[in-house]
Amino acid sequence: MSTLSLTSAWSITASANPPRAAYVDHPLGHTAGRPEDRAGQQAIIRDALGLFESITASGAIVPVESDWGAPWRAEARALMDHRTPRHDDPQYQTDADRDAAAQRHGEELACAVCAPADVPAD
Repeated sequence: MSTLSLTSAWSITASANPPRAAYVDHPLGHTAGRPEDRAGQQAIIRDALGLFESITASGAIVPVESDWGAPWRAEARALMDHRTPRHDDPQYQTDADRDAAAQRHGEELACAVCAPADVPAD
């Protein structure tokens, strides 16, 4: 049976590498649309299901058009985003964590999966 992930977190989905995915640029937790917006939710699901016919490459993530409205990203980041800066190199809480990772995965811990180059810009 074919599967399709519906996501609003491109980088997380890319690192999970599902067989195929539909990306909706909405706030996390609202992937299928605004609450109580039945028509909008149905449109997103209909468009996502239509991707079964057009996605031919394994691991493809295809944007689904849906306008959330106000520029929610800037508002959400101003209110809730207190994450530490993102780094190109893996970060560890302790030296023991780093040593364990090096032992398991080798000294060259390139993390291309964690920060794919094809993530859309904000």
